[in-house]
Amino acid sequence: MQVEFTIRKMQKEDIQQVQQVSKASWNYTYEGIIPFEIQESFLKFAYNDEMMQRRLENSFIWIAEVDGKIVGFANFSPVKEDGETELTAIYLNPEYQGKGIGTALLNEGIINLEDEKEIFINVEKDNSIGTTFYKAKGFKVVSEFDDDFNGYILKTVRMVLKV
Repeated sequence: MQVEFTIRKMQKEDIQQVQQVSKASWNYTYEGIIPFEIQESFLKFAYNDEMMQRRLENSFIWIAEVDGKIVGFANFSPVKEDGETELTAIYLNPEYQGKGIGTALLNEGIINLEDEKEIFINVEKDNSIGTTFYKAKGFKVVSEFDDDFNGYILKTVRMVLKV
């Protein structure tokens, strides 16, 4: 079923809804992969109010809305001099996955970021939702490494999209 959605730049008043999307997406995606308490401590650190304010000021965040409610977002770091940018997150509420919203958020970054040549992302190897999505969009695996994630070792895949 097609869903009508709009994409816009994130505003300060969106922080709470973006935090809720982060939590819902993480809990759904990493169930059985990352222990719940590790997920929670990461989310408290990476998506607390102060960090969200910092992300808003120092990176590019686009949100997707359905009927005025935020259902997903994409977070890109600033483009470096060599044309590299990091896609630090594309998170969607689980019920909105597979409806073209993630693709639209990725495309918004590609259209709006100036001078980017390569978009990098790190994705957990067992995150089949994420790895399938990125491969379908043309991302290629460049490396794999162990990531110490709050004392929990994650198998991480680094991917790149040349734009």
